[in-house]
Amino acid sequence: MKKETKRYLKDLAYYSSLGFSVSLSIVIGLAIGVYLDRKVFNTTPWLTLIFLGFGIIAAFRNIARAIKKSRQF
Repeated sequence: MKKETKRYLKDLAYYSSLGFSVSLSIVIGLAIGVYLDRKVFNTTPWLTLIFLGFGIIAAFRNIARAIKKSRQF
């Protein structure tokens, strides 16, 4: 297989996993917030909203990294 073809396949695999990475970031942030609100501090809904925000920020960070990577080539 040519070197260029391998690079295209590697990039395709990276960008295909981007949607999973974005959704997982948001779900993990939400889950941590819900857990802390219900089990530890009983401060519903504040920690859920804060950690959901952190998850959304992490998701946008993942998207920004993908854009930066695509501009390098």
